[in-house]
Amino acid sequence: MDGEKQRRALSAAEQAIRALGSGNAERARRAAATAIELDQIAVFGPFASAVGGAADELEVGGAIDGAHWDAIAEAVGPGPLQELVRNVAGA
Repeated sequence: MDGEKQRRALSAAEQAIRALGSGNAERARRAAATAIELDQIAVFGPFASAVGGAADELEVGGAIDGAHWDAIAEAVGPGPLQELVRNVAGA
């Protein structure tokens, strides 16, 4: 396993979360896809789908509801990304 590649996957996942928080659905989708592409240990499997659902909601309704943020938090699992999701969602 390439540790640098996995760190880049983590960074891309963080970028996707922050993009959703700033209202940029397309950038969130691209970053989530990058996270999946770089992920070597399958920790981001459901993440892209959760980000996609939130991005769709953002484009249609202009905001992301709590259920979508909860799905993203569940997809990233416990740890710093989950805390980031909670912080961005509450912002």
